[in-house]
Amino acid sequence: MRSHYCGQLNETMVDQTVTLCGWVHRRRDHGGVIFLDMRDREGVAQVVVDPDTAEAFATADRARSEYVLRIQGRVRLRPEGTQNPGMPTGLIEVLAKEVEVLNSAATPPFQLDEHGKVGEEVRLKHRYIDLRRPEMIDKLRLRSRISHSVRSYLEAEGFLDIETPILTRATPEGARDYLVPSRTHAGSFFALPQSPQLFKQILMVSGFDRYYQIAKCFRDEDLRADRQPEFTQIDIEASFVEEQDIMSITEGMIRQLFSEVLDVDLPEFSRMSYSEAMNRFGSDKPDMRIPLELTDVDDLMKSVDFKVFSGPANAEDGRVAALKVKGGASLSRKEIDEYTKFVGIYGARGLAWIKVNDRSAGLDGLQSPIVKFMEGVIEELLDRVGAEDGDIIFFGADKASTVNEAIGALRVKLGEDLNLYTTEWAPLWVVDFPMFENDGTRLQALHHPFTAPSCDLETLKANPEAALSRAYDMVLNGTELGGGSIRIHDQAMQQSVLELLGIGKQEADEKFGFLLDALRYGAPPHGGLAFGLDRLVMLMSGARTIREVIAFPKTQSAACLMTDAPGDVRPEQLKELNIRLRQKVKAEGDKEEAAGH
Repeated sequence: MRSHYCGQLNETMVDQTVTLCGWVHRRRDHGGVIFLDMRDREGVAQVVVDPDTAEAFATADRARSEYVLRIQGRVRLRPEGTQNPGMPTGLIEVLAKEVEVLNSAATPPFQLDEHGKVGEEVRLKHRYIDLRRPEMIDKLRLRSRISHSVRSYLEAEGFLDIETPILTRATPEGARDYLVPSRTHAGSFFALPQSPQLFKQILMVSGFDRYYQIAKCFRDEDLRADRQPEFTQIDIEASFVEEQDIMSITEGMIRQLFSEVLDVDLPEFSRMSYSEAMNRFGSDKPDMRIPLELTDVDDLMKSVDFKVFSGPANAEDGRVAALKVKGGASLSRKEIDEYTKFVGIYGARGLAWIKVNDRSAGLDGLQSPIVKFMEGVIEELLDRVGAEDGDIIFFGADKASTVNEAIGALRVKLGEDLNLYTTEWAPLWVVDFPMFENDGTRLQALHHPFTAPSCDLETLKANPEAALSRAYDMVLNGTELGGGSIRIHDQAMQQSVLELLGIGKQEADEKFGFLLDALRYGAPPHGGLAFGLDRLVMLMSGARTIREVIAFPKTQSAACLMTDAPGDVRPEQLKELNIRLRQKVKAEGDKEEAAGH
């Protein structure tokens, strides 16, 4: 129905007859001449309708915003003084000969131009309108280009695109499963996959030594700005590889992706151990653009007469860390109070601070309510953090986990608020993760239970909490783009790891016996990595949340406002699935109890 997209027209097409299809972005009537800005996914073109073409003029006269039109006309240069060099089609316009209304439109619930200010709830409710906005089209176009680049790179590297099941069984991967009742197996349930992990390992056992998939995954967990109940992974697995092989392949993919899509040459990927990252930045995904670091001062605080510091400093699981902010002494008390509230979100019970106004003046040059407790250690403290006049030092003192989370988050917030970024892109590999973490009652896998340890089985059993894993995460600008590991390919090792996690043989056989069985039949050494596609697009597009880069996202309560999902189902459907709702069962029981009395 069209010969060209609106946004593809340019001055080389002058005097050509074109046919455009699209939406009325804006309509203007100037002294008897009607101007229509026609919009499609490629952009906007200006259409001029003269009264000389009576039928076309009459049709254009009744057209309104968001009407769907088909227009045929001649491309011409815009008159001198009316050109718009800031618009891709701003040098030309189309003089309409024919105008056809393909469909009318009700008044949209919000404006689609830059003047339209509307809340996210309204946008998600009317997503079909929201997706017409140029910025949304740009984000989804970018997403498409990213997927294409990834596929092209992996295909060239010999990876095969293989689909894995959506209906599977529940597996322990750290979040709740979405369950699907089976009609044909009464009382049994499928689970939607949290990842294709087990199936891609089975593919390695099967001899498909290079696999990839852009896969839908599902996790029923609490949502944040970068979480959705259904999300998309770039899933990669390969056989006969070690850590460096997977890291090299995937780093090459990300480099090519940024070069092709953003024309950006990423700097060197630095490498850092998990323990160093937590020590220096309080996070296993540090934003390396921010030149702020945590400094341990436990040893200095052990003897100070201030329990807020001395308590954690002397505790086995405690930490006292200092965060020096260059030039931060200019922060107001109100701003410091706001940062105190901020760290409280992460469990911190307060935020101690010292302003260094004039270091040469000794204690008199320091401003803080805690200086009086630190007279004996203050000079060594200032030397250790490298404090100079005009700096501020923040302190975290609590359990190490709380300090890391709170002061690590404060570091990122200060970097953003004070615009401390030293570069645009800062990629990083984080390696040498602990194999397990102890939640106080039992061991849990830091990544997942199929990650290989970096030690032999005897050493692992002797001291599991000291064991490191063969895992690696790719981090960019404080965002974990992807995580992966070399997998366990030996059945005895896999069985032992599951036992250390408190998963007995019966439970293991029930949940993933097929994998344990497959490992007996010549499983090759293998490993992989999974990237969060939504996070990757969010980062590359500069979006604030992944909802901005997903065509039809859920809200933070895991609901779809457009379709009103999740919703009720008919009683006959529930009966067919052998399901009774607890509320209904309780109501019926109450009736029976009342009748009995």
